[in-house]
Amino acid sequence: MKFSWPVRVYYEDTDSGGVVYYANYLKFFERARTELLRERGLQQDQLIAQYNIIFAVRNINVDYNKPAVFNDLLTVTTEVIEYKKASLVFKQIISRDDGTVLCQATCKVACLQAKELKPKAIPEFIIQQMKNES
Repeated sequence: MKFSWPVRVYYEDTDSGGVVYYANYLKFFERARTELLRERGLQQDQLIAQYNIIFAVRNINVDYNKPAVFNDLLTVTTEVIEYKKASLVFKQIISRDDGTVLCQATCKVACLQAKELKPKAIPEFIIQQMKNES
């Protein structure tokens, strides 16, 4: 299941050279993962309130291929490539509207108890909703 989310590059996303500042790609990736959860009916604030669950980035590996610039229309493609007991591994790609791949990442996200900040097995209903291609 691949999920696509559009993002426009604003002036605030760029550095003094007029290209997207490298750390802002991480923000684009984060927003796309959040929107994927939302699209699957999983609101992060509700997961905290009802189930004491948060998801936190454990590891991310990023390859920067080409720069994005002000006013580019980008697409962030996100898919879960691995389901583990207490983590999910995402593959994410940021491409320009012409299909040029600008940046790609593999991100491992851990499921934690929100209050205790300790690892927690991902509840089965979350796995099922993530796999549901509604």
